[in-house]
Amino acid sequence: MTPGRLLVAACAGLAASAGVLWGASAAAWPAGANGSGLTGPALLALAGVAGVVAASGVVRRGLGVLLGLVGVLAAGVGVAGAGAAPGPWLAVGGGALLVVTGTFVMLREAALARFGARYSAAGSQAAQRDPDRAAWQDLDAGRDPTAGPTGDPR
Repeated sequence: MTPGRLLVAACAGLAASAGVLWGASAAAWPAGANGSGLTGPALLALAGVAGVVAASGVVRRGLGVLLGLVGVLAAGVGVAGAGAAPGPWLAVGGGALLVVTGTFVMLREAALARFGARYSAAGSQAAQRDPDRAAWQDLDAGRDPTAGPTGDPR
């Protein structure tokens, strides 16, 4: 897969887990159990989409770890309230999806597309001078841009 498609897959996994966790918070729970604590993890998963797109390197890997840990906690809420109602099972599913997506982001960070990477300068190549800007820079430095390398006008 291309780096762009991998990034889209990670974002889709985060958006899907946010939707499932939000649905779990609104679904029916057994008596004595409550899924209202899943709204925060759902919002964090949704915010993780922006974080994964905007960040790179160690920050993106750290975000993957954080999302995976929050997924474990969300799944734990579902397991603790397990019963015949659909809410806990949605919590387990959404938490598991968040764990898988967070682990994917953490392990495959180098293969994911980077925001603005096409505008980054290559590490080993020197920056090329723009001829129009070079003339102005020569004038600013007190050099004649029309003079050749020996100083004589062309």
